[in-house]
Amino acid sequence: MPDTQITTTEQRKTAIEHALAQHSGSLERFRHWTRRIIYTPGVEDMAKICNAYWLIDLVASHQITPSVRAEEFQVWTLTVAADHTAVASADDGNGREVARQDIEFTDFPLDQIKLYLAEGTLLLPGEY
Repeated sequence: MPDTQITTTEQRKTAIEHALAQHSGSLERFRHWTRRIIYTPGVEDMAKICNAYWLIDLVASHQITPSVRAEEFQVWTLTVAADHTAVASADDGNGREVARQDIEFTDFPLDQIKLYLAEGTLLLPGEY
């Protein structure tokens, strides 16, 4: 029975990655409730599929820090461990970390996801 669950989990991850890879850019935007950022349909789909509007909130919440907000381009990476803990970190696109947050528990379905924040717009790498 465990093999079936692993296969199902892997199939779900593959299906999510495939769905998100279909996004290649759009002029449509969604405004985050904080009004600090806007985001693309790809990020909206990621939030819906992965039940992860909290990830958009996390990125937006870090924009109140002046040193983070000063970076016009940010690469946000969420890395999920096997024990369902995670680390969300942002760098300046050149590997210099500008923000980091440890997450005690998440049910985020992928092992890792990257999001770009470019001039106030949060997007999937394929939409950049």
